[in-house]
Amino acid sequence: MRYTLRQLEIFVAIARSGNVSRAAEWVSLSQSAASTALAELEKQFDCQLFDRNGKVLKLNALGKTLLPIASGLLAQASELEQLLEGKSALGDINVGATLTIGNYLAIMIISEFMQHHVDCHISLQVKNTNAILQQVAGYELDLGLIEGSCHHPDLIAEPWIDDDLAVFCAPSHPLAKSSSATMEELIAATWILREQGSGTRETFDQAMRHHLTGLNIRLELEHTEAIKRAVESGLGIGCISRLALRDAFRRGSLIEIKTPMLDLRRQFMFVWHKSRYRTPSVIAFLDYCRKLTVNLKRSDDINLPNIA
Repeated sequence: MRYTLRQLEIFVAIARSGNVSRAAEWVSLSQSAASTALAELEKQFDCQLFDRNGKVLKLNALGKTLLPIASGLLAQASELEQLLEGKSALGDINVGATLTIGNYLAIMIISEFMQHHVDCHISLQVKNTNAILQQVAGYELDLGLIEGSCHHPDLIAEPWIDDDLAVFCAPSHPLAKSSSATMEELIAATWILREQGSGTRETFDQAMRHHLTGLNIRLELEHTEAIKRAVESGLGIGCISRLALRDAFRRGSLIEIKTPMLDLRRQFMFVWHKSRYRTPSVIAFLDYCRKLTVNLKRSDDINLPNIA
């Protein structure tokens, strides 16, 4: 063959980072060695894989076509190496999860999965929906667990389990004693919400789409726990996943505000790149997640350890 797996590894690293020096760090090479490897690959086939703009390299049409094939080949080569070393066929997985799933489901699921597959190592990144989708689309993650919608043309999205948001307040808040809130009361309230780009905020904005301009949004925070603390302290009311609120509702430290006029339903979803090779470890992890929730109606029905 006129190329090596090392050349493909360097190409994939540069494609993901857009920068030779950063890619060189990822693959434990000097910048000059990484540049030379890429130049040799392009010279061997008399082609260019990137458009150059100073130090920034952006995939051209040929590079975009090569990236999923090269990524898949590297994944299969890693499997082959594991088998030759006498290890389990289940190799490493790079998983991305949005904040609600990452903080309240993914760690427990990954822990139990790895107990059954001790040779499998899973790397977990927890970010908002937009960030996870970008990383899956850029071949940085094997699999994404998201709580928002996915419209990316290169990604496959599979529904996993239903999830509901809930509007909530501190026990001392005036709305805590109401059987349900009116739309006028919601518009007049002070809100503590997730940031734009999160699946939670997308669902909330869709439910309140006819009234967004009139809302008093006091704080936008990236973490559900921060929102819970802010609401508990009396700064306003919030809206996050019922899963994240389950134990707080049981303790009475937070109170649900009934909002029958709002559709706060959504789905947790699996997403992966349609052109990326799915390894046996990814397939096994997906199957484990599906089996865990097969008979459940909603995310907060999952049996979890106590959540603070």
